[in-house]
Amino acid sequence: MIRVDGRTLRCADVVTAARTEGPLGIDVSIAALRNAEHAWKLAEELSTRRVVYGRTTGVGANKDDTVESSVEHGLRLLRSHAGGSGDELPPGQVRAMLLIRLNQLLAGRSGISPELIGALAEAVHTGALPLVHRLGAIGTGDLAPLAEAALALTGERPWVTGHVPPVPVRAGDALAFMSSNAATLAEATLAAMRLNTLTRASHAVAALTYVALDGNPEAYATPVHEARPHAGQVACAAEMRRLLGMHQTPKPGRRIQDPFGLRAFPQVQGPALDAIHYLRDVLAVEINASTENPMISTVHNDAYHHAHFHTAYVSTALDQARATVHQVAELSVARLGDLVEPEFTGLRPFLAAGPPGSSGVMILEYVAHDALTELRQAALPATLGTAVVSRGIEDHASFSTQAARAATAACAAYQQVLACELVAAVRALRMREADLVELPVRDAFDAAAAVLSGSLDDRPLTEDIAAAGGVLEELARI
Repeated sequence: MIRVDGRTLRCADVVTAARTEGPLGIDVSIAALRNAEHAWKLAEELSTRRVVYGRTTGVGANKDDTVESSVEHGLRLLRSHAGGSGDELPPGQVRAMLLIRLNQLLAGRSGISPELIGALAEAVHTGALPLVHRLGAIGTGDLAPLAEAALALTGERPWVTGHVPPVPVRAGDALAFMSSNAATLAEATLAAMRLNTLTRASHAVAALTYVALDGNPEAYATPVHEARPHAGQVACAAEMRRLLGMHQTPKPGRRIQDPFGLRAFPQVQGPALDAIHYLRDVLAVEINASTENPMISTVHNDAYHHAHFHTAYVSTALDQARATVHQVAELSVARLGDLVEPEFTGLRPFLAAGPPGSSGVMILEYVAHDALTELRQAALPATLGTAVVSRGIEDHASFSTQAARAATAACAAYQQVLACELVAAVRALRMREADLVELPVRDAFDAAAAVLSGSLDDRPLTEDIAAAGGVLEELARI
């Protein structure tokens, strides 16, 4: 049961909603509903005695056009803004978007009608999904996707799955419903939580490679990281010590210093852990935030015009997370290169086991570098551009929408990179018959070995890579 009260929604709840096909158990706060109704009544009253953007005026560059606050005006706004294009949003992202928008509205500062909130809650609960398109936002409000969703609630646009009885749009509902980045936040949250899982799993993957390469434990030793105690770096080193059973610094490995893929892992993984932690903190604020412009304050009995729709926090946090994850992925590819090198493993080139000239896992480096190149493109910052729209009135954009899409692409590419390293690490450990019995990372080896073929013949590794990618979520929990 997910609590929806405008204050306590968690990123993990968004993931749960995205993954739940069909009815979703939600507990909608009665107190929050009452507060939202109070704000609606206040907004209606304010519109009779002062200028309220989007209710008594047009929107964007039409802000100085006086209009009558009416149902007709609201419907015109929704219809004109429901111009989304491109592919349909994936069902999971739509489910997450609807949950986030419902929670934001229950913060009680939108001035939206109780009927529309109730219809949205019914859609979230029953799993009904409106048809929503991918294109139509630049990080200053998901106007097109949310307008499409609102018109589905009124009965004017189609549903992909299920439906709810149509409800009327009250005066002022249109902008109040659209004034949010819920679609962008949905994709950003799902990507952030996936990156969190992959970075946790990467500790286990790196630890398996460490064992296969007879790594030097000094690089993870407590005294080393106490000397430069960045939070993520310290956490990574501690996790490696846990997985490798290093209750105290063991004797050195085969080399006085390992390649950077092992030796610099905490220093490179640390920034990624910190960046993802910060990203999750930003998103936890955003999914519980009142972003509607204008904001209706029942405490101050007034409306406030502002720019909460601008999501620079989200876009910059996403850019940082993708950049740091790319560096970690580079180390994974570097460790894969070490795993196919006899100097480091004591095994044949490419972990081959057949006749002379056998290729073994040679293809993994090509796949990993292909995926790394895609990740590199996805890691390019989205925040270095801007846009001037609506006759110059809206003269800056965060492009958090595009940053979130890039984060989704980064997740897919990073998973492929880690999967390639995992396939090679497990194969090397099988060939060496390494003793993992006393190490906590043995659980990771067992989980991966259970889904990866034990055959050492030259053969297609497509299914192995897919299986390795699929087991990463389990490795993240070890």
